[in-house]
Amino acid sequence: MKRLLSCDFNMDTACVELKFSDGSMISINCIAVENEVANNMYERSELDYLIYNDPLAYADLILNGDPETYLKAVTEYKPFEN
Repeated sequence: MKRLLSCDFNMDTACVELKFSDGSMISINCIAVENEVANNMYERSELDYLIYNDPLAYADLILNGDPETYLKAVTEYKPFEN
C-alpha cells in the first residue's frame, strides 16, 4: 500500500499536491474545483480557507467527500436586499 508523504498547496500551479511513497502524485486543480462547485464568494472563501490552512482536509473533501453538500452546510449566503 502506498503511504502519503506530503500534501501541500503549490501556489505556482494553484494545485493541492499529494505525494506518495511509491512515487505517484495526485494534483488537484483548485481553480477548476471552485469553478465547478462554488456558487458564490462565501463558498469560494471556505474552499480557500481549507486550501491554505488544511490542504489534507481539502484533498479528502474533494477526493472522498461531497463538496457541494459540505459547502451548503458550512456557508450561509444572504443576498443583498434593497
